[in-house]
Amino acid sequence: MKRNFLSILFLLVCALTYSQIENPVKWSFGSRNISDTEAELTFIANAESGWHIYSQFTNDGGPVPTSFTFEKSADYDLIGKTKESGHLVKVFQKEFGVDVSYFSGKVVFTQKIKLKKPATTVTGSVEFMVCNDEQCLPPDEVSFKINVKNDKVTGNATPAQTIDDKSAKTTTPTDKDTARIATIQTDTLKTGVQQPTTPTSSSMSLWAIFLAGFLGGLAAFLMPCIFPMLPFTVSYFTKSSSKGGGVGKALIYAGSIIVIYVVIGLLVSIIFGADALNSLSTNGIFNFLFFLLLVVFAASFLGAFEITLPSKWVNKSDEQSNKGGLLGIFFMAATLALVSFSCTGPIIGTLLVEAATMGQYLGPAVGMFGFALALSIPFTLFAMFPTWLNKMPKSGGWLNSIKVTLGFLELALALKFLSNVDLAYHWNWFDREVYLVLWITIFGLLGMYLLGKIKFPHDSEFKGLSVFRLMSAVVVISFTIYMIPGLWGAPLRSIAAFLPPQQTQDFDLYTASLGNNTGSAGTEHQKAHKYSDIFHAPLNLNAFFDYEEGLAYAKKVNKPVIIDFTGHACVNCRKMEADVWSTKDVLSILSNEFVLIQLYVDDKTDLPADEQYVSKFSGKKVKSIGNKWSDFQASRYNANSQPFYVLLDTEGNMLVKPQGANYNPAEYIKFLESGLDAFAKK
Repeated sequence: MKRNFLSILFLLVCALTYSQIENPVKWSFGSRNISDTEAELTFIANAESGWHIYSQFTNDGGPVPTSFTFEKSADYDLIGKTKESGHLVKVFQKEFGVDVSYFSGKVVFTQKIKLKKPATTVTGSVEFMVCNDEQCLPPDEVSFKINVKNDKVTGNATPAQTIDDKSAKTTTPTDKDTARIATIQTDTLKTGVQQPTTPTSSSMSLWAIFLAGFLGGLAAFLMPCIFPMLPFTVSYFTKSSSKGGGVGKALIYAGSIIVIYVVIGLLVSIIFGADALNSLSTNGIFNFLFFLLLVVFAASFLGAFEITLPSKWVNKSDEQSNKGGLLGIFFMAATLALVSFSCTGPIIGTLLVEAATMGQYLGPAVGMFGFALALSIPFTLFAMFPTWLNKMPKSGGWLNSIKVTLGFLELALALKFLSNVDLAYHWNWFDREVYLVLWITIFGLLGMYLLGKIKFPHDSEFKGLSVFRLMSAVVVISFTIYMIPGLWGAPLRSIAAFLPPQQTQDFDLYTASLGNNTGSAGTEHQKAHKYSDIFHAPLNLNAFFDYEEGLAYAKKVNKPVIIDFTGHACVNCRKMEADVWSTKDVLSILSNEFVLIQLYVDDKTDLPADEQYVSKFSGKKVKSIGNKWSDFQASRYNANSQPFYVLLDTEGNMLVKPQGANYNPAEYIKFLESGLDAFAKK
């Protein structure tokens, strides 16, 4: 009796201690009429603080994107694609080797439908994945059922159901909740985005766009088409009757430059729209067009040809600038923009491409503001202090050298977009080695050019190496040498954001140097273990991918088990493997002291029909390998986050408390050793 009581007490303690089912997202569904025949469905996801839900438009090879499935009905037709708005964050995740897009806080998805009957019910499901800085949850699916009536009332949301995405319990929202949903829907229709109330990575990306534009403007000022115009332009301002008058004209001139370029940026946003800008970075066709565009820009900078605008545009603008007054100054700025287009066009084009593919609606305008601000500052300063002109270097061949250098950089940047296309369509020919060979060649040639070993059509006679040019050559050649070990698999962390992912490396001595970690499993299970044709263990580790098979082997060799609940789209799993498992001591323990079982909770491979079942834990049908191990983790260990590490004895009993991601190798070793100690005492 005492033993039974202690067993029950132990189970209660375990249930309280290990209860780790995360439930960070709640969904609300509703609809509103927008015309006599059209309605708009609204899907609102509210993520708890620290969690984020992935966009519909994230790159292939990354985490699972949000997706909507609508059951077919004769009562309505879908109009266009599902749109999304919220606090969009776009970052490069080295664990996947691709850019990913996600929303933090609240995100609103909308789908327009055309009604064929006065009333209908729209049913379907939404699949989504959420992560925080420490863990990712396996992809989940929530069903929805939305009643739509053609009541011709604009701006009033029909009552929505708030659904807990894990428990699938339904609650009816209060009038206040319904009003809040309707307000959000109305604001979304007006603005297309929800403005953040606190600084986020989204606002930081706008600062990055601004900085890129500002640096581009400084580079443009040093172009052969602009720099020689400085004395002429400043002399026009200094002809005023007073110094203040000249400065005032210079400020108007600078403001006109800013207005012209910001309008260009706004036109890009208006023409393409927010949704188009969000999807550009993941669209293979656009990426390929961007690649070709940047190659054309690079060829122009290298002297193959000049990109110019029609001469009548320039002449017309020049005529207007001669009229004087504020309008004349504005057209002086317009003339500068038109005349200098052969030099600034490639810089502006590259900036707009980068800004557009960052998914920010105001990105192009912000980038153009930074560009114009940097370009206008010198004209204003020299108008205020004209004597500075005497200290400026004279125009010459050094201006063309800057132009050629930018041409090499444009060419290198173009390869990034070609790589995006290769990854999106799984061509698998533009791998990491090919990319690095091209970059090493490009920057190697740039280094030779800076040393005067290569000459382009518009270069002047090389009369010797200046100190600045020598130092620039040293930096470029050093960078070129730095990239060479990457051909054999070196991580090259400083430029990882530009490179194809590490797994595309065909000849990888870096991973191979970790050794053939046969470890406890030996070579026996390499030939026979289940699912070895689908999954592959990282770092040359040997792993089982089926729980029963791995546990049976552990009994045979009498070694403890470590279960790694992982996923293809688990960012933190890859980070643990790269930063912790790859360390010498951790790798040795995993290889020699444990039997490793990796269970993928997000794999879509269908189970055989006779192995499919309805989960007693969640009530959902288990159809795939991922469903099976996700249900196993939740029902057995009351957890659903990854990575999640469980240490077991040969009977499947827990040795110590499981844990998730821990990026401190020393602490992770303590966790593993505590399991070994507990196993030794049995």
